[in-house]
Amino acid sequence: MSKKILLVEDDADLLEVLRLIFELEMPSCELITASDGESALKKARRFVPDLVILDIMMPKKDGIEVCRELRSDVTLANVPVLMLSAKSEESDVVLGLGIGADDYLAKPARPKELVARAKNLLRRSSTRQVAAGEETISAGKFVIDPVRFEVRVKDEIIELTPMQFKILHTLAKTPGRVYRRDELIDAAAGTGVVIIERNIDTHVKSTRKKLGAHADVIKTVHGVGYKFVE
Repeated sequence: MSKKILLVEDDADLLEVLRLIFELEMPSCELITASDGESALKKARRFVPDLVILDIMMPKKDGIEVCRELRSDVTLANVPVLMLSAKSEESDVVLGLGIGADDYLAKPARPKELVARAKNLLRRSSTRQVAAGEETISAGKFVIDPVRFEVRVKDEIIELTPMQFKILHTLAKTPGRVYRRDELIDAAAGTGVVIIERNIDTHVKSTRKKLGAHADVIKTVHGVGYKFVE
């Protein structure tokens, strides 16, 4: 089945370059383009893409606001978001991943790396859609349901992004086991994925924030990685 990719970039020349790259490297995909935040949201709601590649610095609404609105929309909350931005400082990466982006790539992006990351996000999304074969996990106060893509604590439902859900699900499957950062990257994002360790740390931090009063179930093992504690 053809995948829909929404390309959002306010630079017309770069948008055309991105379109040509994906037409060449992923010819079976349907490409949708937008040049500002407001039109990006309208097209996302209209077409419900399988992946959004999102610039940060844009008119009307910037990429940060667009990502927040995508994550708060029931229909679009689980659509993978790859942020593509000229802002490459660590604080910018932390912010982008912290508000729910699944990956972050600094401009100028190398075409093959961009396509590889896009394919990986689409692959992970497809894997989630067939997660019905995975069992629901009951760990401590948590019920983690991969079929409904839902995390419950008693009557409370905790909304997580796809990456946050996968991290929690991976850790909770084997409470007490310490996952090294590279193991957690492989389990949550897939092998062969270029995600630096500070990015997985940011995803863990944002997951804890979403868990609120229950954040202490994810423990840091300094110098090693993370574990789930019931």
